[in-house]
Amino acid sequence: MEGTFLPNRPALPLQLTKPTQSNPQQRHGFNPTTLPPQPPSPQSFAIDPLLQHLIHLSSPPPPATTHKQKPIQSVKTSNTHVLKTSNLSRKYGFKNTHFKKSCTSSVLTLEDPKIDSLDVDDVENVEKSLAFLSKEGKFVLDCILEQSLSGLNVFLYSVKFKLVEVDLVSVIKGLDLLGNWEKALCLFEWMVECSKSGQSLNLDNQVVELMVKILGRESQHRTISNLFDEFDVFDVVDCSLDVRALTTILHSHSCSRKYHKAIHMFKRMKEHGLSPNLVTYNVMLDVYGKMGRSWDKILDLLAEMKAEGLEFDEFTCSTVISACGREGLLEEAKTFFASLKAQNYKPGTVTYNSLLQVFGKAGMYLEALNIVKEMEENNCPLDLVTYNELVAAYVRAGFNEEGANVIDTMIQKGVKPNAITYTTVIDAYGKCGKAEKALKLFNLMKKSGCVPNVCTYNSILGMLGRKSRSDEMMEILLDMKTNRVSPNRVTWNTMLAMCGNKGMHLHVNWVLREMKSCGFDPDRDTFNTLISAYGRCGLEVDANEVYQEMIKVGFNPCVTTYNALLNALARKGDWKAAESVILDMKSKGFKPSETSYSLMLNCYSKGQNLKGLDLMAKEIYEGRIFPSWMLLRTLILANFKCRSLTGMEKAFHELSKHGYKPDLVIFNSMLSIYARNRIYDEARKMLNLIYNSGLQPDLVTFNTLMDMYARTGECWEAEEILKNIQKLGRQPDLVSYNTVIKGFCRQGLMEEARRVLSEMTNNGIRPCIVTYNTFVAGFAAQGLFSEVNDVISYMIEHSCKPNMLTYKTIVDGYCRAKKYQEALEFVGNIRKTDSSFDEQNLRTLASHARSSVVL
Repeated sequence: MEGTFLPNRPALPLQLTKPTQSNPQQRHGFNPTTLPPQPPSPQSFAIDPLLQHLIHLSSPPPPATTHKQKPIQSVKTSNTHVLKTSNLSRKYGFKNTHFKKSCTSSVLTLEDPKIDSLDVDDVENVEKSLAFLSKEGKFVLDCILEQSLSGLNVFLYSVKFKLVEVDLVSVIKGLDLLGNWEKALCLFEWMVECSKSGQSLNLDNQVVELMVKILGRESQHRTISNLFDEFDVFDVVDCSLDVRALTTILHSHSCSRKYHKAIHMFKRMKEHGLSPNLVTYNVMLDVYGKMGRSWDKILDLLAEMKAEGLEFDEFTCSTVISACGREGLLEEAKTFFASLKAQNYKPGTVTYNSLLQVFGKAGMYLEALNIVKEMEENNCPLDLVTYNELVAAYVRAGFNEEGANVIDTMIQKGVKPNAITYTTVIDAYGKCGKAEKALKLFNLMKKSGCVPNVCTYNSILGMLGRKSRSDEMMEILLDMKTNRVSPNRVTWNTMLAMCGNKGMHLHVNWVLREMKSCGFDPDRDTFNTLISAYGRCGLEVDANEVYQEMIKVGFNPCVTTYNALLNALARKGDWKAAESVILDMKSKGFKPSETSYSLMLNCYSKGQNLKGLDLMAKEIYEGRIFPSWMLLRTLILANFKCRSLTGMEKAFHELSKHGYKPDLVIFNSMLSIYARNRIYDEARKMLNLIYNSGLQPDLVTFNTLMDMYARTGECWEAEEILKNIQKLGRQPDLVSYNTVIKGFCRQGLMEEARRVLSEMTNNGIRPCIVTYNTFVAGFAAQGLFSEVNDVISYMIEHSCKPNMLTYKTIVDGYCRAKKYQEALEFVGNIRKTDSSFDEQNLRTLASHARSSVVL
């Protein structure tokens, strides 16, 4: 070894420095009397208590005790309307709210511009605020306040003929002033229903505009959108609504993802001679941006705005750039931003943040840093969103530690990180397998006073679910309860995603049923999750059935849906079907994302289609597919699975050329490929690069080094690394022990291999089929067939059935020892000791044994 950590050449250790070996012909026991008892089987994932906790958290709280409101003094028994301070709140069900002053902005503001900060802290102001009501109107308001929301509609129908004579628009306005927008909505919906039956209730543009304004101010976008879906008796445009009200409805359709309805309504506006203002155009830019595949439409809108003499503002610019980010249109975003500056437009923080988001999604952290630098040079303030986008850019490019360091920078500069900041880094740590770092940052987040939101908890639950750490998941659910954070649909989707773990797909229907019972109906993301879960279980037929069901119930597939299908195909290596999915995406106008291409690369590697892998790699290297950190990383790992050293080196070079930082998985893969090809100098360089990059070798690194020593016959050095792992306070895994056992068995040191096996079981790690097959191969190579039979008996006794490889190894051992008759007899007796062995495999094995005899 010449003092080096890695071997320059294979060399057996000097026997003077190693324990004296026993006689190789000595009987090496492999039975319960000579081996320690097996550790218990690992417990199955406890999904039952987790689901019960989630059901409890998702259940609505018990209804609060309500007190019946007393009516305002009847106008029929008194000519004066006197309010007493002691029962003010009780009479009006009043909420102490203030209406904001109007402001000039191109961003959609939904406050009433006509009402100035209305202070209603005393009785006089309440009286003044309701002065516009007639006596009859006040009486109706009094009666409506008496009713419960659920019984209000019945009450209104019971007094319908009396309400015809009342100014209901004023009543709606009064309800709104008293903070009862829900009852105002109920009254409006009742008016619409009556208008359908021909009752004249003065349902004109004034009341429609008022209701739109009220709901808009309360951010009830879905309600607005549904309202104008359900009540299609009147045409909104024909009601001569003002542009502001129509813009609010457009915005609500956008928020409800009813993009085509918004587009249709926008066209109708212009057909009726209404001129959209800057806010309207900005809303429509947002509609096309969210809808996707609409860059040409966005350019048309921008040209139309210029023709109308409207100047772009921050919202315009940021919306267009964000649309580019959603579609991965990097060049278009750069071109648009450059054109803005060429027209002497000075971008603000919002515009810069949108551009940061575009680069962040692509993992282009260098461009993101340049944007931050430009902001500082132009004295453009960096806000919380700026830092959050910078963090996202770092972690997207694999710089998780640098992303975490931004949090410290924010604190130093007086910008307090929020839940989004912490969640971005926590999620990145979780996805790269650094669960402990994620949990440490999670605890630091809470200590700093930043309350986790539901997204934070969903990231933690997803990470722990992938690791099958059910006890800690239970603690997280209890923490959610403590912080009064209610689960959302994503939380339930996370639970469904866990059903993609091995052996858990049978729980899918149960989880889905409980999810529905808690009021969370499956949406498109739920179907995508189910497709992905079945795909991870290798059940591509079930995944396809979910896809068909998704289409049947009316959900259109999106890029995420196609990616879920690609994921299922990638696990089977069905690259032909995967290519069809990519073609189908493109034919329907979807642009494959980097995840789509990454899964396609995995399909090629799993299916050992090196030609397809090389063709896609060429597209990436030539820039036809953007060479993101994710894709170059996937190329390295895909070539590793295909044992393509040249492909791995090329991808690793491209990764470095683009300034991306390799993570430990990449380094471990490069180390392994060099070790397998006995290129020890390059392996040594990779190990040095791990340390120089500020990373620490993990268990996979050590397992790779042990495998290298075992392959070169230096089994003692492999065991030395195993001992060093334990000295460092780490726990070796099954692969660690199997690797050392393999090293000893290959050298015929069966007693040492058995000693390591004892140590492994004493440490609570159960042997697997690989462990036993390694012993079978070791004993068979030395002609110790009695010991081989002991291993087979031990395996069956401990519920580890021998497989085809086990028996084939034994048959080959007999044949190498020229014991052909014994080989045939062994095959003939297999069913006597192992009745579960497949008949077809038995015939194949017998044929193999006979062919060996002929040879």
